[in-house]
Amino acid sequence: MLLDARSDRALLAAFQAGDRRAFDEVVRRYGDRLWSVALRVVRDPDDAADVVQEALLAAYRRAADYRGESEVGTWLHRIVVNKCIDRIRHDRSRPHTVLGRRHHLLPGPGDPAEQATTRLAVVDALGHLPVPQRLAIVLVDVEGYPVAEAAAILEVPVGTVKSRCARGRIRLAALLGHLREDG
Repeated sequence: MLLDARSDRALLAAFQAGDRRAFDEVVRRYGDRLWSVALRVVRDPDDAADVVQEALLAAYRRAADYRGESEVGTWLHRIVVNKCIDRIRHDRSRPHTVLGRRHHLLPGPGDPAEQATTRLAVVDALGHLPVPQRLAIVLVDVEGYPVAEAAAILEVPVGTVKSRCARGRIRLAALLGHLREDG
C-alpha cells in the first residue's frame, strides 16, 4: 500500500472536498499516538479505544469546521484530550479498579515481574494526579511532546503546562518514592 505524501492539512482539505480516503490516511498517521495518550490518561485499554473512537468520530463529523488555526495533529489531540476528560468525569461516579487490567507502558530493563509491578505502580500513581497534571505529564513526559505543542493541545499557556508538569512530577515522586533503589 502506497503512503499518501500529502501534508496533514492537504489531507484534511481533500476530505472536506469529499475524498473519504484522505481521512483514513489522517487516522493512519495519528491513530496510535492518540490511543497511547488516551490509554495513559484514562488508564484502561477498552476505555482508551472508546475514547479514540469517539474522538475520531467527532473529528470526522467536525472536519468541515477545521480552519487550520492549529496543526491537524494538535487539533486531533485536543479532541482526544476533551474526550478523556469527559470519560474521567463520567467514571468518577462508578467504582474503579486497576487489578486485572493490562497497561502498555514501555518496559524497562530488569526482571519482568519487577517491570510489571513498576508499570502498575506508575499507572496507579498517574491516576492519583489531578486531571490537568495527569494530562500535562502524559503529553510531555510519557509521549514526549514539546511543551509548546502540549500547551496547544491543552489550550493553555506554555507556563501552565510547565507548572502542571512540575507539580505532577513532585506528586509522582512522593507516590513512587518506594520504587527508588537504595544506594
